[in-house]
Amino acid sequence: MSGPIHLFRPSFRVEEALAAIRECLECGWTGLGYKTVELEEAWCEYTALPHAHFLNSATAGLHLAVRLLRERHGWQDGDEVISTPFTFVSTNHALLYERLQPVFADIDEYLCLDPASIRERLTPRTRAVVFVGLGGSTGRLPEVASMCRERGLRLILDASHMAGTRLGGRHVGGEADVAVFSFQAVKNLPTADSGMVCFADAELDAECRKWTWLGINKDTYTRTHADGSYRWLYDVEHVGFKYHGNSIMAAIALVGLRYLDEDNLHRRRLAAWYDQALAGAPGVTTVPTPADCESSRHLYQVLVPERDRVMVGLNQREIYPGVHYRDNRSYRMYADRPGACPNVERASRSVISLPLHIGLGEADVRDIAHHLRAVVASLGGGRQ
Repeated sequence: MSGPIHLFRPSFRVEEALAAIRECLECGWTGLGYKTVELEEAWCEYTALPHAHFLNSATAGLHLAVRLLRERHGWQDGDEVISTPFTFVSTNHALLYERLQPVFADIDEYLCLDPASIRERLTPRTRAVVFVGLGGSTGRLPEVASMCRERGLRLILDASHMAGTRLGGRHVGGEADVAVFSFQAVKNLPTADSGMVCFADAELDAECRKWTWLGINKDTYTRTHADGSYRWLYDVEHVGFKYHGNSIMAAIALVGLRYLDEDNLHRRRLAAWYDQALAGAPGVTTVPTPADCESSRHLYQVLVPERDRVMVGLNQREIYPGVHYRDNRSYRMYADRPGACPNVERASRSVISLPLHIGLGEADVRDIAHHLRAVVASLGGGRQ
């Protein structure tokens, strides 16, 4: 290795991105509209999803997904939504924003929601399921989607890690009532921070656009370009939020989208090299990917005993992995949430995300795997 290896290192096509940003600066349009419209159209074409609305973050998208489904279906305060505690807190904060009750289910070998555990948590007050495609994996998403359809539950797909993930050859998102993608700085399609919310329903997509612009029913770009004249008149239909994306972030994303499949292909190569280098490693359990899932491979995760000591050992060798995620119930605000999730508890104690970005090559992966094996062996060779 020639220097430290970090978990993430965002890669940008700098000159192309600067040229796209320059277009915004030269025409004087850096906010909502222009490039945001172009990106929404490009994302729909890329994913084959019917609707897409560009936002300032995936967190905003998750909030709007919950908010609009609640309004559409008349959910009440305290109604239940089944979710995973093995995720970034944005997933479950979105439920609390709308005064809904997260009900935590356990995870499977893919670190995604286990359908059997979901079934155990169903009650007459269950209204929806939030499925998190951790690391880009689809887990048992088709089974969860089928269960939701059969029981009349809404399905929210937290696809923050899933830009470019395909299932059976089709981009993910169409299985859900709404899918939310992240283009945050370290994601596979990086900007500084932004996201996309994709409703299946055209009316919810149209309503969402009002909520992201303070409840105003016509955005500035639309009013300016409708027929060549500035249409100043608009209405404010309700209290909304300032959640919309801007053209600078969209310009960066448009460039990155051209390379997303190429970059994800390299990430899958890295994952395959990790699989080979860690095959049979004592004390190291690799997290599988479903056979029919073409994952974005946002993460490559392993489970090890004495995780914290392993992290220290790797850091001493200038390898800096990450942890995705801690059991949300280990945080004060979720600590009192009931429900046994033994697989989450085990994963929370033992999971490591190994470095994975397109700046790495096969030699880097083999070095990281070699050092991981050595560190685990030095701590007892995998003995608990």
